[in-house]
Amino acid sequence: MLYSSITPEKKREALRASLTSGHIQQFPGAFNPLSARLIEDKGFDGVYISGAVLANDLGMPDIGLTTLTEVATRAGQIARMTDLPSLVDADTGFGEPMNVARTVQELENAGLAGCHIEDQFNPKRCGHLDGKNVVDTDTAAKRIRAAADGRRDPNFLVMARTDIRGTDTLQAAQERAKALVDAGADAIFPEAMRDLTEFEAIRNAVDVPILANMTEFGKSELFSIADLESVGVNMVIYPVTLLRSAMGAAERTLETIKADGTQQGAVTSMQTRARLYELVDYEAYNQFDTSVFNFQVPGGR
Repeated sequence: MLYSSITPEKKREALRASLTSGHIQQFPGAFNPLSARLIEDKGFDGVYISGAVLANDLGMPDIGLTTLTEVATRAGQIARMTDLPSLVDADTGFGEPMNVARTVQELENAGLAGCHIEDQFNPKRCGHLDGKNVVDTDTAAKRIRAAADGRRDPNFLVMARTDIRGTDTLQAAQERAKALVDAGADAIFPEAMRDLTEFEAIRNAVDVPILANMTEFGKSELFSIADLESVGVNMVIYPVTLLRSAMGAAERTLETIKADGTQQGAVTSMQTRARLYELVDYEAYNQFDTSVFNFQVPGGR
């Protein structure tokens, strides 16, 4: 009921412990607070909050248009609704090193368990598009060092994302990953790896956890968790999967209404009223007021 009873500090401890558990951690992307509840209900390990999804939800492309305030506010709304740890995409950190430090503290205040900061130029673009540009190693390292130094909770996870494989060799990606770990990164997010051998190469280059991005319509094949675990990946995210699924369903329902003049043909594929009430824990609010949930829910599951 209401928000999570687990403190952000405990969630951060849980995230760090999970990354050294020897089992790959699955973090589907939440596009709103209720979807975070659903992710938890289905037994996943954590919640991912994509910068692309936050931008798209505002009707904008993922090119660095969102502000720190928008990201921290929405990410906090999502994180507080689940007992799971939440990892958020902080893009390039919203400015220079001092801004990056403030970004981390604002995300701590919002209850996030960790964030990742990337090495693209700003304005940036989706990691699975062509034409990306990355900053030099020194600039990238300063961002990560500022993030690590800026946090107040030592368990807040600072993950470094590198997009350099999109513009340079695999060896360059390995060298960049090492430099980011030296700068203080707790984990590495190597974006747009082309196959399992590339993930394995990053795994062999660093001694911190690594993340795999399994986004649809991207540069990487959609590997299974068994595939990823076999090459030493510690965490996998599905950043836009739920948003794409929800928007696809919404579009099909709108087409049904437009074609048939009624939504009747789409009702069987909708989430039922009973299931929605279950996810928002409607009945639990009765402890405050017994008149809140004193009715029979119409319709099945």
